[in-house]
Amino acid sequence: MTKPAPGPDQPPIPVRLVTFNTHHGVGDDERHDLPRLAKVLASVDADIICLQEVDRRFGARSEDVDQALLLSRALDMQLAWGPAIDRGPAARHPADEPSRQYGNALLSRLPILISDVHRLPGTGEPRSALRTMVELDGAALWVTATHLTTRSADERAAQVQALADLHTESMETGVLVGDFNTAPDAPELDVLRQRFTDAWTLARARDDQAGWKFWQTEAGNTHPARSPHRRIDQVWVSSGVSVAGASVLDAEGASDHLPVVVDLEIRSGV
Repeated sequence: MTKPAPGPDQPPIPVRLVTFNTHHGVGDDERHDLPRLAKVLASVDADIICLQEVDRRFGARSEDVDQALLLSRALDMQLAWGPAIDRGPAARHPADEPSRQYGNALLSRLPILISDVHRLPGTGEPRSALRTMVELDGAALWVTATHLTTRSADERAAQVQALADLHTESMETGVLVGDFNTAPDAPELDVLRQRFTDAWTLARARDDQAGWKFWQTEAGNTHPARSPHRRIDQVWVSSGVSVAGASVLDAEGASDHLPVVVDLEIRSGV
């Protein structure tokens, strides 16, 4: 049976997406508290959750737990995993035990059809991009989650070029999300701006945690969590995606960042 061509009468498909640098589950009180983090994430009622700085049996700082697996179970969501660091089993453990890993995780209520991991160029701490495709009713959405370097603008520019190259012309509905460690108008993101639009500026409604700081109202700042003045956690969308709303949420002390929530509208039939 041939699928009908999309028309103006076909409404867009709503998808709620969250991006959140979790600081490996350690809050601004210096406590590792995964249930606290899970509670914050559950309150958002999201379809897709993109997380950075996630540990999988990485060490004492996160109590040697598999954070990605535990969060996916707690929220009853599918898991895609994109390690940036893989150190192998701890020396005191048998060689056949799982690796100690750190990187990006994607949790989804929607079926994950494709998931692959791409190393990004640069020196210092390894960086990667987790690219997934999720199934929608009558469409598909490509989601690439990442965490860029803090080392230099030149290295971030090279990483952004690699990210842009992952999104081909056939991928009409796509989002690129994560901790970019720079402002959305930074020169090193120029390649990104040529192909994607900043979801915060595109959103028809915006809300953040500026509070009494009226000069920062709707600025979308996410870091540091206690007194945010940097908008480094971002969502970028392709031409097949519009944005009904965007907000920065109170993380209840669960991380040194604040989570960004976007209500996306995905063009159907693509």
